[in-house]
Amino acid sequence: MSIPPFTIVSGAAPYLPRANIDTDVIIRIERLTSLPKDQLGPYAMEALRYRADGSDDPGFILNRPVFRGAPILLAGDNFGCGSSREGAVWALQGIGVRCVVAPSFGDIFYSNCFQNGVLPIRQPATKVEALAAACADGAPLTVDLEQRILIAPSGAHTPFTIDPLRREALLHGLDDIGLTLRDDALIRAWQQADRVQRPWAWPPAPVAAANWRSRAPPSSAAS
Repeated sequence: MSIPPFTIVSGAAPYLPRANIDTDVIIRIERLTSLPKDQLGPYAMEALRYRADGSDDPGFILNRPVFRGAPILLAGDNFGCGSSREGAVWALQGIGVRCVVAPSFGDIFYSNCFQNGVLPIRQPATKVEALAAACADGAPLTVDLEQRILIAPSGAHTPFTIDPLRREALLHGLDDIGLTLRDDALIRAWQQADRVQRPWAWPPAPVAAANWRSRAPPSSAAS
């Protein structure tokens, strides 16, 4: 899977304080069955973004001009809870989001973020609220994954924690499979050594079709 590397991201950071925004709010299931992943952006959070007639709701923060295309989203507790649909991450990417900062996340959504190049950062609610206040007028928030810090518009630094392997994967634009394949040579070397040490644990090598024919017993002659 091709994932854009994540090193430093800076930009507007709108705040959605509502708790328990689930994946069905982020993207409705019928959109996932009718649209390719790169066309989900216009339907991200559509119940919140649009009026009944389909026009933009000017009261919704993501519709404010200063926050359109914002790369960072500040969110409430338990963001991305609910069903396991990976499309919730794709929909957020479709509106430009590369990082979500919240007190907590739905577990599967949290994992899906890493698999698609989005950085989820856990911070205490008081810290999220403070960042939201500092960025309320569109002032940029900076996320530095290399240094593992959030940089507020004032320049104040807030450290965050992240699993080292997940950090490594994001920095290099890799999902779990890509991260594993970086060790392909080591894996193959181990397999070869283990075949010698424990041949009984490995299936026999497949026989080529031509060799199989030569080994096949002759058919009995018709009587």
